[in-house]
Amino acid sequence: MPDAKPTQSEGGVHPMMSTPPPGLRRRSLLGAAAAAAVLPAFGGSRPAQAADSVWHHALSLMGEPRHPAGFPHFDHVRPDAPKGGLLRLGVQGTFDNFNLFTQGVKGELESGIGAGVHDTLMMSNEGEIATEYGLIAEAVSYPDDRSSVTYRLRREARFHDGSPITVADVIFTFETLKANSPLYAFYYATVTGAAETAPGEVTFRFSQTGNRELPQIVGEMPVLSKAWNTGTAPDGRRRDPSETSQEPPLGSGPYRLKTFEAGRYAHYERVADHWARDLNVNRGRFNFGGIRYEYYRDSTVLLEAFRGDAYDYRVENSARDWSTGYAFPAVTEGRVLKETFPIRASGVMQAFVFNTRRPLFADARVRRAFNLCFDFEDTNRTLFYGLYERVNSYFFGTELASSGLPEGREREILESLRDKVPARVFTQPYANPVNGDADKVRANLREAVRLLGEAGWELKGRQLVRKGTGEPFRVEFLGFDSSTERYVLPYRAALERIGIAADLRIVDAAQYQNRLRQVDFDVTTTVWPQSLSPGNEQREFWGSAAADRPGSRNLVGIKDAGIDALIERIVYADDRDTLVAATRALDRVLLAHDFVVPQWASRVTRTARWNRFGRPATLPDYGGSGFPTVWWYDDALAAKAGTPR
Repeated sequence: MPDAKPTQSEGGVHPMMSTPPPGLRRRSLLGAAAAAAVLPAFGGSRPAQAADSVWHHALSLMGEPRHPAGFPHFDHVRPDAPKGGLLRLGVQGTFDNFNLFTQGVKGELESGIGAGVHDTLMMSNEGEIATEYGLIAEAVSYPDDRSSVTYRLRREARFHDGSPITVADVIFTFETLKANSPLYAFYYATVTGAAETAPGEVTFRFSQTGNRELPQIVGEMPVLSKAWNTGTAPDGRRRDPSETSQEPPLGSGPYRLKTFEAGRYAHYERVADHWARDLNVNRGRFNFGGIRYEYYRDSTVLLEAFRGDAYDYRVENSARDWSTGYAFPAVTEGRVLKETFPIRASGVMQAFVFNTRRPLFADARVRRAFNLCFDFEDTNRTLFYGLYERVNSYFFGTELASSGLPEGREREILESLRDKVPARVFTQPYANPVNGDADKVRANLREAVRLLGEAGWELKGRQLVRKGTGEPFRVEFLGFDSSTERYVLPYRAALERIGIAADLRIVDAAQYQNRLRQVDFDVTTTVWPQSLSPGNEQREFWGSAAADRPGSRNLVGIKDAGIDALIERIVYADDRDTLVAATRALDRVLLAHDFVVPQWASRVTRTARWNRFGRPATLPDYGGSGFPTVWWYDDALAAKAGTPR
């Protein structure tokens, strides 16, 4: 099952907007980059032969893979970990769909249906950066110019019904994902086709050469059964991959769906005869006998359910709850454990996001005025117990974050685009306004009014109106969680002091997701997780081609030639120094446009769990807690914690 990773720090972010879909995970969740320069993009020596003559067991963007061919197991697992026991996880939201092909387009996909049910061609190792090892594919090859990639499938790979995983299934999955999902169509836009080029071998062709990430991006793809997805269901209905479905899917992974009630729970059981259970990449992993996802509509109820032992493990994104919500007997008795884990694997931008498609926010001076009105310092002190830092980069917490003025290679890149980027990136480092006391607040509000005046607005009495028309400035903040009120309402009060009428609209999770897909919002909160090996996903986040596509992660609606050019510099960087410099340049330009009001983040993940689980002595370097993938159910601890299962 997908690891329980933090998605945001107390931001009311919808899960679908903070968690990448299966097959797109690596670009958002991989860990901190090494300081060493990037060697050729794949593990092993760089080939001089044709693609079909040199085979590799692993792919890496950071030089040589840590583990050689035939390695026994990853070094952060306990290979003989006990199997069994039930893990219960709590989810806020709802679900009505088990069909991966419609994710992000139709319905609400159930949280556990991804990597735990459907195996992928390759598997990421959380102990390394940007490194994948063969799963369904036993080996991979590529030509010198990276114009294609070929995977050789394992003959023993099987779906849960015993049918073999074939090249036809891989091609069907690729073509169906592109046909049904705008997100996958965009992400695989430069993958022009797939074909069987030898028995058991599938080759993906690319429309461009030199893109170092494309082979690994394809390797992340889950593989679904063509025969099952185009066959006849037990009720006689012809299955349609383009429609949502509540039929338990046929998978190939370590878990399969056992029982469910739409919108309430989904229970997965471990597949005892899983075809890949003894592969080196799976030893010591997927140890729970069952995983059950319990759904709740409200964050307060979700916490109370944990306190009442209705589920086992919780990532706590509320500073208030972390500080005050765990004063109950099970904590003092040691039956519930609170623990933090350092975040090494990723950076993040979490922010109030403006919909720049709307004329109200087309002017950067208006957007900057909103930042001036946001009193982070007071919010952090009064609401968040001082547990957060202000985000000041789109790659916050990583070496990729820009700072000071551009120098060296970064400045060279920006100079080459001087006519396409804001002039101030060369002369003025980005800085968030600082509030926190009455004098600073007044000064920042005055500056906000000045900027709004330059942008064509004026105060008439206590109301901000557009010059010439008298149109009042009114904005709606959109959220799906009532906890959003805690930080939006004080922000609204500050905006009202300069004449801006601000409303907060809280809708249910499904409606919220639909409004985001249709970019029907003024301001909302979202989070963009970032790896330390950024690349093609930046097109999805900030690229012009994604701005008008339904379901895009470019919520802002950015269409900017300079940003597009910098994204391409990142995608085609051929060494680590260039990648870092290009990413810092992109960060600096994004900040200069004031597309968002940065919020807050923490450099640790806060977790609470009922003390029923064991874990390896060494956790993965870039996987946070590694929960639940490398943990296991401990009968002795469970007996002490109460209600063993």
